[in-house]
Amino acid sequence: MWVRPCQVAFMSKVALVVDDSMLVRYTVCRFLEERGYDVDCAANGSEAMEILSRRRPDLIVTDMQMPKMSGSEFITALKSKPETSAVPIIVITGRASGLCEGDKRADFAISKDIDVDTQLEKALSALGEALSARRQSASS
Repeated sequence: MWVRPCQVAFMSKVALVVDDSMLVRYTVCRFLEERGYDVDCAANGSEAMEILSRRRPDLIVTDMQMPKMSGSEFITALKSKPETSAVPIIVITGRASGLCEGDKRADFAISKDIDVDTQLEKALSALGEALSARRQSASS
C-alpha cells in the first residue's frame, strides 16, 4: 500500500513485524495494512531495534526463532526500555515449539502452522481496548 508522506503523519496505528521468513512477514504485513496499520518490517531483532530507534509502534508482532537476535532477546530488550516496555506484543511461534519464556511476556501468542489471518484477527480484537486506551492517553 502506497501512502503519501503527508498522510503518514496522520495515521494513528503503527505496527512492527519481525520475522526471518519473508512469507510470514508479507502475510502479516498485508493483514495489518488492510486493517489500517502503517507497517514496518524487520528480518530479526537487531533490525527491529534499529527501526525502534526511529519509530514507536503501537503493536509489535515477532517470531521467536530468528538469527542475530532471537524473539526472546528482542522481547527482553523491549521490556527493559521505558519507551517500549508497554507496547503490546504478539508472538508468532511454530506449533511444535510450544510456549517459552518469551511467549509468557507477550500479550498474545499465535501459531504460524494454523490460519494466521484468523488468529491475528482474534489477537487484534483482544488487544483492541488496550491499543485504543494507549492512543487516547498519548493524545491527551
